[in-house]
Order: sequence, then structure tokens, then C-alpha cells
Amino acid sequence: MIRSTRQLSDGREILYFDDDRNAPAREATDTRDLPAVTTRSELRFDPLLGEWVVVAAHRQTRTFLPPADQCPLCPSRPGRPSEIPESDYQVVVFENRFPSLALDVVRDVPPAVPGNPLAELRPGFGRCEVVCFTSDHDRDFFQLGRDRARLVVDVWAERTAELSAIDGVQQVFCFENHGEEIGVTLSHPHGQIYAYPFVTPRVATVLGSVRRHREATGGDLFADVVAAERSGPRVVADNEHWTAFVPAAARWPYEVQLFPTRKVPDLPALTGEERDAFVEVYLDVLGRFAHRFDTRMPYIASWNQAPAQAREDWWLHLQLFSFRRAPGKLKYLAGSESGMGAFVTDTNPEDVAEQLRAVTW
Repeated sequence: MIRSTRQLSDGREILYFDDDRNAPAREATDTRDLPAVTTRSELRFDPLLGEWVVVAAHRQTRTFLPPADQCPLCPSRPGRPSEIPESDYQVVVFENRFPSLALDVVRDVPPAVPGNPLAELRPGFGRCEVVCFTSDHDRDFFQLGRDRARLVVDVWAERTAELSAIDGVQQVFCFENHGEEIGVTLSHPHGQIYAYPFVTPRVATVLGSVRRHREATGGDLFADVVAAERSGPRVVADNEHWTAFVPAAARWPYEVQLFPTRKVPDLPALTGEERDAFVEVYLDVLGRFAHRFDTRMPYIASWNQAPAQAREDWWLHLQLFSFRRAPGKLKYLAGSESGMGAFVTDTNPEDVAEQLRAVTW
């Protein structure tokens, strides 16, 4: 993998990744006259839930569903400069122009939210990056092909390693939002990476379960779950190194988790063979998602990686899920889910696994 580092006109970093040593030199300059990015995000602590909330009011003005010929993630062309100055590219990563978290965030904040000394206040420190998977505006991830998908996996691993090394970063989260129903504001095939200064609620909850299981049984909860699911009725696809299954207590109408056979904490720890094997299973499952209904399935693909202080306890996995429960119908988070966090599922996990296994295309 070849990495080329450049800067956009407002000072943000842009990284080009190529898997071909004959790829052209990435030397195009950003011709736009952009104002400097100023981020005033805050972290506010919820003392009742024990969780951090990011307040990023400046993101209200971010780009929202532009027409295809004005897509800011397509390559630049004469008279139409974009976020990517080159006329073509393979995979590109750049700092988000409207970040929720930033390394150079305004640091001058009071110690607590006005009127509530229990609600601790911190600067919105971190980093938010955009990952463009391809220059082709109309290609979904499952259509990338194995070579390009493998390059994306290598980029995720490279960015995870670099961002994890930043002092103050506690967790790195790679993800893709796909489909307008999910809330995507740019339709070009892309994902994002967040480097958080705290451990996210989901990871903290899972770590608590892992530690309680170890204290009660002496075993590894992740290992026990993976062993059970690999031989169970909810497997959708698998190979020597990965298993994709519908979890027994799936919260979402369509949900699949992908676990490596070997316990590793994060993407950088995967071998080349394991990365190839992941691509094989992942593209298969994404294709099944895409062809389950007459229209493409909206989804979120969410990498669950080890936080900085708990690498030995963690088992890397990817959670793929969709809000769609039937043709033309979405699962809305209503009172029980949104108000109490108690999920009521509209589908049976065993039925979903069988339906996905039966998909052909």
C-alpha cells in the first residue's frame, strides 16, 4: 500500500492510498479558497447515565444531499473542484470539514456546564476523518471487488494504528452509514473514522459483561459466544478465519456480526490472510443484504475495536445492521427503544439468518 500525504486549502490533511506502485503521483493542489476550520465542540458528561455527549452545534451547516454532479467526494474536474483535488483516486482519507471532534478544538471551556456542577465539561478533543472507498459515485461497497475492499481494510488498519497513538485518544471507531434512510447526507460511497477521547457506551457495557463473566466462570465471554454461534443455526456465511452470524438477541430487524476465529483486539492485529478472509465473507454478506429486498438495504457497518486501556480483554468484531424490517417498512425507535433503551424486535433472528442464507444474486 502506497500512502501520499497532502493538504487541502484550509490546512486539513488529505491522504491518498494506492495498491499499485504504478499509480500516478498525487500532486494535485486544492484550488478552492476555503476559510480555516474552527471547531468549538464540547464534551458534556451526563451524571445520571455516566456517559459523555458531544455537543457540536457548528455541524448544522454541513453539506446535505447535493445532486450527483455537485458531489464533494467525487474527484475534481475542470471548473468543479471538490474535497479531492485529484482527477481520480483509489482510496482517500481526509479530515472532516465539519468535525464533531478535532485535535485543534477550542480548549478554553469552563469545568462544568452552567448551572450544573455535576455535568463536567471538556473540549471536544479527537479527530474525525472521511474515508472514500472509490472515485465511482455509483458503486456500493459490495461492488468494490476483492482488491479494492482489501485496500479499504488496510486503510482502516493504518488509520486505527495512527489515531490510536495520539495522546488522549481512547477508542478508534471505523464505520459506514449507507442509505438515506440511515441518515446519510452524501450518497458517494464512503465511511468515517472517529477517534474518541473516551470509551463509548457500547464498548464500556460489553467490557463490563466480559469482566463479570470471567469473575463468575473463569472463561472468556467473547470466546464462548463465538464458539456457540459458529456451530449454531444463525450462521449466514463463514470460512476458516471468520464467521458471520445473526446474534441470538439481535436488536435490529436485520443484524449480522462478523467475528474472526482468532482473538485479536483491533484491525491492525489481523494478518494478511485474515484480512483477505474477512473481505470474502464481508462482500458475501453485504451482497445478501443488498439483494434481500427489491431495493437496496440501508445499513450501518460498525467496527468494534479495543479501547486503549482494555486491549487484552477485547475481541475485534464488526456489527452490520439495518432498520429495514420489510419491503417499504422501517423499524422506528419508538417509546420503549428511545425512551428506555429496551429493544422490541420485529423479526426472529433464526428466520433472518435463514432468509439471508437463501439470497442469491
